[in-house]
Amino acid sequence: MTDTPAGTQSLPRLLTELKLRGITMRTRIVISPMCQYRSVEGGPTDWHLVHLGKFAIGGAGVIFTEETAVEERGRKTYDCAGLYTDSHVTQYRRITEFIKSLGAVPAIQLGHAGRQASCHGAMRKWAPLTEADAAAGLPPWTGVAPSPIPAGPGAHIPTEMSREDIAAMVETWKLAAKRATDAGFDICEIHGGHGYLIHQFLSPVSNKRTDAYGGDRAGRMAFALEIAEAVRSVWPADSPVFYRASVVDGKGGEWFVEDTIALAHGLKERGIDVLDCSSGGMSGTSSFPLVPRVPGYHVSYSATIRREVGISTMVVGGISDPHHAEAILQDGDADLIAIARPAMYETEWPVHAAIALGVSDPYRFFPEDYAYRLRAREQTQQTVPGDQPVRIPYSENHSEPYRWFVREE
Repeated sequence: MTDTPAGTQSLPRLLTELKLRGITMRTRIVISPMCQYRSVEGGPTDWHLVHLGKFAIGGAGVIFTEETAVEERGRKTYDCAGLYTDSHVTQYRRITEFIKSLGAVPAIQLGHAGRQASCHGAMRKWAPLTEADAAAGLPPWTGVAPSPIPAGPGAHIPTEMSREDIAAMVETWKLAAKRATDAGFDICEIHGGHGYLIHQFLSPVSNKRTDAYGGDRAGRMAFALEIAEAVRSVWPADSPVFYRASVVDGKGGEWFVEDTIALAHGLKERGIDVLDCSSGGMSGTSSFPLVPRVPGYHVSYSATIRREVGISTMVVGGISDPHHAEAILQDGDADLIAIARPAMYETEWPVHAAIALGVSDPYRFFPEDYAYRLRAREQTQQTVPGDQPVRIPYSENHSEPYRWFVREE
């Protein structure tokens, strides 16, 4: 990569702006939703402000909150996030305003657990709540689903949704989306994958209905498309709506790439701007294998959908090397790169990506008060021959910690 004659540098695609509708993202790096299981009665706490705020400091373009339930019974656990009361709006606004003040775009992923509701969190492997938990103040509740089929062995049997229930649920999503705009979010993502309620309608594994919301693929897609249309109708026209898809079910599933292509066409027609490509969450008895967890294991899905449907895509899954992320974008296989655990491990991943990709002044992706000090350190730092720092005792008492500095020879 070389500087232009004017002294400015052509940035890697990963670190260039992307405009969707009226929203401009400063980089194409997205912090993917990460469930924290630290909400209180659905609302965010100081934990969420710090957790999400550090990614804004680190240079990400878009920062998603965790999967957020559109109604109270739509949470997986008592500690899951929600946006189903007006009090939540004020709590989230504190976070969205802080993210915006640091130059990033706040985004929310709205979802509903459906039959996956009423369980413990990740560290207890989502074990179903029982009457023993009720004695501890955590009574189980009954989830809803397209068909009364439990999510797995030992899981609760959900209530099959009636046509009236479905109509009411569409309105619930609409109201949650309105609250999200009031809370200051600039992007809304509909969670239609990972075995959540919308995915439960899509997959033949969990949808055994015989009415207009079941049966063939068109019937099983109806609920997802109605939700997309409802959210898009109340979301600001100059702001984008994303859709998180499990492009294929999990091991033994019955929803495949060609099904997601058909769904993506319907979503695009209804004004959805980006398809967020993931997989899994639904297991069945077919011979379909588990998607192997290798770096970029969803890239081929993203590339196929982007090419076949002509919709912008975001890809997530095992992408931690900036050179890999850049190659995905350069090859036209996605428009946005979403990371989660790499960002947890390395909050400043975008800045480190800029360094790895040879960007001059990589600190530009930090807030200026960080960047100023880091630039100053580089300008004044000198090294001894061989570029090896010299370790000098901090005091005559060698039992005290050592302080590292560089001395001029």
